[in-house]
Amino acid sequence: MSRKSICRRGIAALATAVALGASLTATLPASAAPAAQKPVFQGAPYLALGDSVPFGYREASTLPTPNYNKPQSFVGFPELVALDLGLKLTNASCPGETTASMISIKRQSNGCLTQADGSPGYRAAYPLHVTYYRSQLIYAVRWLKHHPNARLVTLMIGANDGFLCQETTADHCTSPSELNAVLTKISKNVQRILATLRQHYSGQIVVVNYYSLDYADQNQTGLSTALDQVLANAAQQYSAKIANGFHMFKRAAAQAKGDTCAAGLLTILQDQQTPCGVHPSFGGQALLASAVERVTTKS
Repeated sequence: MSRKSICRRGIAALATAVALGASLTATLPASAAPAAQKPVFQGAPYLALGDSVPFGYREASTLPTPNYNKPQSFVGFPELVALDLGLKLTNASCPGETTASMISIKRQSNGCLTQADGSPGYRAAYPLHVTYYRSQLIYAVRWLKHHPNARLVTLMIGANDGFLCQETTADHCTSPSELNAVLTKISKNVQRILATLRQHYSGQIVVVNYYSLDYADQNQTGLSTALDQVLANAAQQYSAKIANGFHMFKRAAAQAKGDTCAAGLLTILQDQQTPCGVHPSFGGQALLASAVERVTTKS
């Protein structure tokens, strides 16, 4: 099959995926809004959940060379939010976490507890910012029970579901049925995550959406848009706000004709075929932090 025909299939599948993402709003269950969400205050407990982006992960070929045995050396947007707002952060995120593995360690991750091929993942080799032995969601519930004065929870999850599909399917997840299945699974799992958090916490939840790796690329941007629509639909049902990282990156990348890499928003790779990784640079993390702070209620 030619590259052009693959591209056409990808765009056609993408259109279906975006339409599905928008339609999922009607299928979500209604939920009661929590009580008035109190503002953050100096020293308030803050819990960050999600994948490699909030973890602050950097690829091995970035400079300075990452020391994966020192999690405190990784700075993601949660550390910046905590610094700016004077919050006491607990960052429970894990590189390679999927929406399913966040709920149960028996489910497939994309590098957190296990790799896509089932081999040991990040948690098996290196420490996280905090230590836990069951799933990230179980840890979050226990943390919330022990921190009744918590004022902020952030969640960024879902991208690894798409990456996992790309890595484990022959056509790299370009068919409409595969994309639809991934978005449906993300929707279901994020609903479950938010519903579980709401059972133990009525305060501010901010869901951080995903940026495009290249806003000039229709496929890249469309995939991010479809994923972000699903996240927005789920967030609305559980009185969570959206931190619009997609918009912040798009505006910043405009100076480079939409190229997120050229705009300096992604990690720079040394001696690799591609100049940038998929993770935010420090500047990119600062933009995500700004997006969170914009929608966080302050005293």
